[in-house]
Amino acid sequence: MTTVTDTSGPASVLVRRPGPQELDPVRSHRRRRALELSLAAAVPLLLVLLWQLAAALGWIDDRVYPAPSTILADGWDRAAAGDLWPDVRATLRRVLAGYAVGTAAGYALGLLMGSLALVRAALEPLLDALYVVPKLALLPVFLNMFGLGEGPQVALVAATVFFFVWISTMSAVVAVPSGHRDAGRVFGASPWQMFRHVLLPASLPSVLVGARIAAGVAVLVIVASEQIAATNGLGHLIFDARALFQNDVMFVGIVCVAVLGVLFSELVRIAGRLLTPWAPRDRGRGQS
Repeated sequence: MTTVTDTSGPASVLVRRPGPQELDPVRSHRRRRALELSLAAAVPLLLVLLWQLAAALGWIDDRVYPAPSTILADGWDRAAAGDLWPDVRATLRRVLAGYAVGTAAGYALGLLMGSLALVRAALEPLLDALYVVPKLALLPVFLNMFGLGEGPQVALVAATVFFFVWISTMSAVVAVPSGHRDAGRVFGASPWQMFRHVLLPASLPSVLVGARIAAGVAVLVIVASEQIAATNGLGHLIFDARALFQNDVMFVGIVCVAVLGVLFSELVRIAGRLLTPWAPRDRGRGQS
């Protein structure tokens, strides 16, 4: 909206003229969305082109930092030969299993501690102490508990995700305004109705923010874990390729991890939008 001061008359008049957003909000929203998508694609594309140029002109050693075209060709060959998919499936399986367990446990305990002050007082100091422990330091503990195989990997992801979801859930439930709770009690809401109609809709947007952060961290943790105690997976692929000086294969694994992390985080974001249509959209998505 444009503000214009009209001084042609004997007295100044403030005139407000509608801008493009007010005259055509749908078209303005589409233009803004197109600009955002263009910028989101242009920045990584520019970096890739600079990397390709640097490798072609010899500014960097392409034996250590292969050109993007080399990485793409090698990744395509490995995918076509079926050598890449077993590692992708192994990493994805561990991430999904650990994420599901950690999210369920973190949400249940966060909801309980957020609702009951005595439970929060009893457990919060202990969980705060465990939260600051680097999760990779727990890998030997999980190896002793579950032995070699999938168990330690899944447990490590679950433990990492648990703390992010627990903290966000507990904080969100505690932050629900007391007026909302009082209104539920006045209308005679049962504990289930209080949860369904008051606590859940008020806290869920913040809970899903924590779940989305946990999705990205889960991918980071599983890759680090696979480099230490796994015989397959993208983390093992990256570490093994680096030990054999196969830097092109190493970067293929890194790119796969990046794509997997982005897709997983975006999937959680989309699920959050579907579950909480009343919540404000993050990062300006869809806003005019």
